[in-house]
Amino acid sequence: MPGSLEPLDLSVQIPYHFRCPISLELMRDPVTVSTGQTYDRSSIESWVATGGEELIRLEALAVLVMFPLGEADCVGIASDPAKVGFLANLLFHSSIEARVNSAAMVEMVVVGARCSDLRAAVSGVEEILEGVVEMLRNPIPNPRALKIGIKAMFALCLAKQTRHKAVSAGAAETLVDRLPDFDKCDAERALATVELLCRVPSGCEALADHALTVPLLVKTILKISDRATEYAAGALLALCSASEICQREAVRAGVLTQMLLLVQSDCTDRAKRKAQMLLKLLRDSWPEDSAGNSDDYVYSEVVPF
Repeated sequence: MPGSLEPLDLSVQIPYHFRCPISLELMRDPVTVSTGQTYDRSSIESWVATGGEELIRLEALAVLVMFPLGEADCVGIASDPAKVGFLANLLFHSSIEARVNSAAMVEMVVVGARCSDLRAAVSGVEEILEGVVEMLRNPIPNPRALKIGIKAMFALCLAKQTRHKAVSAGAAETLVDRLPDFDKCDAERALATVELLCRVPSGCEALADHALTVPLLVKTILKISDRATEYAAGALLALCSASEICQREAVRAGVLTQMLLLVQSDCTDRAKRKAQMLLKLLRDSWPEDSAGNSDDYVYSEVVPF
């Protein structure tokens, strides 16, 4: 029929900025509150009617994460179990914005509270670890979620006492699964977190059990940045030192060539030291007639082509 309209394609995904943060549906009557956040009128009115106090606290959190916190502020939050518990609960809130803002606040508090005991206290809350891992495991439709999730996970794993709990929450497997999805800076944080988890036996075991860990780490060498290469080399050294299976997987993935290239590169001294140590560890894997069986193999000229 001339002039007729095509039927509406209901399978089209609604752009993030047109969704109501409460209902996750297309906003039909958008209203903007004082913080600048926009909601669908029916959803915000319903929320105010049933939980206005919580809404005010969520809006306050949305504003708070936009500004840097001083050390005293971070200490005040970290030392208050009620506030820490509030942030932990928000990580499982139905509102996507609430979950993302809570993870952002957790990262700010853990980094800003320079007292190691307070850092460990916040990082050791199982609900916080589980919430951040879940945010990374099942990325929510929010452009900030993946970036804030890995920042929070890295900050949490800086506390030594937290790392085995992070492993129990599934952090190791989740980081490996998500590694290809990160941009440069976030990939660096993810690899740094992987290296931190390799410093505890349970972390090494969980990472070694994942079929993609070693191949992805080898593939990362000299591909993203010097820092990423450094963290990947450190993780590979830890894994191969703990497991002969990882050694064989690394050799199959081409780690020997990658380490020789790394030694001859302009990468950091720490990365080169890790590469040299890994080459020595894997020396028995070299063919008899290769440069790897020479005492000066570390200094041999390797030119990529």
